[in-house]
Amino acid sequence: MNSIGIFSFAKFQAFLFSLIGLLAGILYSFGGLIIDTLVSLNWITSEETDGLSFGTMLAFIALIGMPLIFGIVGFFAGILEAFLYNTVVKWFPIFKMDFDHN
Repeated sequence: MNSIGIFSFAKFQAFLFSLIGLLAGILYSFGGLIIDTLVSLNWITSEETDGLSFGTMLAFIALIGMPLIFGIVGFFAGILEAFLYNTVVKWFPIFKMDFDHN
């Protein structure tokens, strides 16, 4: 029988999603810093931000929060995906994937 280990795959998905969350956190934090700095220097105008503020500093929490949230979502998505794969392969063996075990 060809099946995927549910928790092994969930951990793998959590790791991948955490990396994506880290990238998103970097883009959010540093992108906001650049925009707020440009507004503070009066190089651009914006109705959404007053420039550098406490909110700019709080945005750097995204470097911790986004990987954490993405990782949790990835873990549960991995559980669901592995469960669905294992269930579908039982009913429709045509979807079976071959895994090379070296």
